[in-house]
This record gives sequence, C-alpha cells and structure tokens, in this order.
Amino acid sequence: MSLAEAGDSTIERQIDTLGRQARAAAAALAKAGTAAKNAALLGMAAAVRSRREAILAANARDMAAAREAKLSGALLDRLMLDAARIEAMAKGLEEIAAQPDPVGAVMAEWTRPNGLSIARVRVPLGVIGIIYESRPNVTADAGGLCLKAGNAAILRGGSESFHSSGAIHAALVEGATGAGLPAAAIQLVPTRDRAAVGAMLRADRWIDIIVPRGGKSLIERVQRESRVPVIAHLDGNCHVYVDGAADLGMARKIAVNAKMRRTGICGAAETLLVDKACAGTHLKPLVEDLIAAGCEVRGDAPTQAVDARVKPASANDWDTEYLDAIIAVRVVDGVDDAMAHIARHGSHHTEAIVTEDRNTAERFLNEVDSAILLHNASTQFADGGEFGMGAEIGISTGRLHARGPVGAEQLTSFKYVVRGAGQVRP
Repeated sequence: MSLAEAGDSTIERQIDTLGRQARAAAAALAKAGTAAKNAALLGMAAAVRSRREAILAANARDMAAAREAKLSGALLDRLMLDAARIEAMAKGLEEIAAQPDPVGAVMAEWTRPNGLSIARVRVPLGVIGIIYESRPNVTADAGGLCLKAGNAAILRGGSESFHSSGAIHAALVEGATGAGLPAAAIQLVPTRDRAAVGAMLRADRWIDIIVPRGGKSLIERVQRESRVPVIAHLDGNCHVYVDGAADLGMARKIAVNAKMRRTGICGAAETLLVDKACAGTHLKPLVEDLIAAGCEVRGDAPTQAVDARVKPASANDWDTEYLDAIIAVRVVDGVDDAMAHIARHGSHHTEAIVTEDRNTAERFLNEVDSAILLHNASTQFADGGEFGMGAEIGISTGRLHARGPVGAEQLTSFKYVVRGAGQVRP
C-alpha cells in the first residue's frame, strides 16, 4: 500500500467514525425537546462570546497564512473575523434559538370520508454534512441551524479557515454539552486533507444530505461525485435591472449598495442592466457613482460612451461572478431584454428590479426564474438573517426540497401520521 493509499484509508476510517457518532447523536437530537435545543443554542452564543479572544487569535493565524499564500482580497474578506463579526455569530445563534421549532410542526391535516385523520408533520433530515470554504462563521451558522432542526452535523471547513473553525467549534460543543446534548451533535472534520471531502461524498451510509458552500469548482465537484443528495448553489451571478420607470435617486443608492456593501458575498450584484428608455438620464450617474465608490466598470458600447474610465466588457464578463469591486454594465431594450439577459447569463440566485411601474415589477417577479427576486431593494438582502431566519447554511438555487436561503425549516423533511378507529381497507 502506498503512502497516499494509507492516508486515504485513514481518512475513510475517520469519516466512518464521525458518521457513526453523528448517527447516534441524530437519534438523540430527534427526541430532544425545544427547550433543550434552545438552551444549547444560547449556551453556544455565550461560549462564542467568552471565547472571543481565542477565536480572534486562531483567525489571526489563518489570516497570516492566507496573506502569505496571496489569497485574493475577496477571500481575505470572507476569512477575516473581528469583534463585530464574532458578536454577529453569537447573535445569529440567539436568533436561531428564538425561531419556532420546525420539528413536530403540522404542515397540513385532513380527514378522509372513512374517518382516517391524516397529518403531514415535520421531522429532522438526520445527519447533514456541510462542506464549506473561507468563511469561518459558517461553522456557527451551520451547526446552530442543524441542531435547531434536530439534525447532527459533520462540518468540513476550508483549509484556509482551519484554526478559526476549530476555535468556533469548541464553543459550539461547550454549549451543546452544557445543555445535556451529545458532543457529537456538531462535529468538525479534524484534517485539512482534501481527501476528506471525497470520503464524505461517499459516506451515504451515515450522511443523509450534503450542503456545499464555496466556489464553483467545489460545488461542481460535489454535484459530480456525491452519492449523497445535495442542496447547493453553483454561484451568485446576481443582476440589478434599472427600468425606464425607475426613480434615479433610488436606483443610485441600490446599485452602489448591491455591488459595494460587501463585494465578496454571493448576493453581491455582478451585472447592472439599464433600460435604454432611461439611459440618457440614469446611466452616467450610475456609472459615476460606482467608479467613485472604487468599483471597476466594464461596459458595452453605450456604457463606455458615457465615461472614458469604463473598460470594454468581454463576452465572459456577463457570466462572471467577480466577488470583487468589478461590475459589468449593459444597456437593454426594456424588461423583456433584461429578463432574456438574466435567463441567458444568470445563475438563478438573486435578481433585483428598480422601477415605479408596478405592472413591470410584477412581470419581473413572476417571470424571472431565480431563487430570490427583489423589487426596489438591494441584492445584498439575499441572506437568511435578513429574511428573519436567524442564519442560513447557504442560498439554494436548485428546485428540489429547498430553494433560496436554507434555514432550520429547510433542514427538515416530513412524515405522515394517520390516526384511525379500527378502519380496515375493503
């Protein structure tokens, strides 16, 4: 056996052990009451706060290694933790605790003519494997949401956030065990070896759902190789369409915020589409605002004509998720042309329309096939926390099981409970 084979074999055994422990923990969590789960989540929040200095020290190690490896500014922003982001993690866990418990909720109920009473009731999915890159805060969000929904979690963070994720995970275990829940309710894969990803994708005996959160190459690999069902999105090529009936002041605020508030998140706008009906009044100030905010603008010929600083857009620009201070800008012929562009180049993630014409807005909201659609609001609201979910594991762009922000409710399945009074089928 080669050294590589020996290493892979060790990792397979490691994942197998984590899987066995997770399956046992999932059985305990499925029976845990709301009070116990909420106590664990509040304990996790308290532990995140009490361990803040340790988490910051761990993150400093990761940031130093990331800078040495010359990671991009967008990746460094995703990786970086500070006091405010740690506090946001703690508050996110508290908000998850404040959410209604999805487990046991009756989704629908009815009575048949023969007297059978039938109810569709939410139940946990079981064991969820989360594979993610860069953002260490996903450790807290994913662990907390899985626990709220009665699921055990196996977390595989990115190698660049290894120390940060480990420090956060220690806080989660402290909170869970302090509330009497099993330590294996939330487990962290203890290796940076990429073979662990493959081992998780093959662990269909133990893992019920895989949720990947990261770059396009990771998502594509998971969807290609996984034996386990996947909840995923490929990328966030998000659009803002400024309609001919858009208020200019509103359009300027939304365009800059959608692109520049945080350029490294999947809800950041990557393309701005401007209706030719208002291009004469709206295009130049929109472009100038973006450039003034530090954004590189790549545009079509009409966009280049309004400002010499605009670089020519290539065919690839319309399909690119920059995750950086770069945006592609194109003039379109009304809402139909805008929707056709989004259908051709979008990733079914998040799109926004800015318009005072309610009928045009309703057409856009009804006809664009994306997980999240906004009228007169920034794409940066594409976030489970902003939707009132407390947190999210990610934004699903698929059509099966879950779509949009994946919160606690989306991490459940259901069963049918039938109550009778001695009925037999004729």
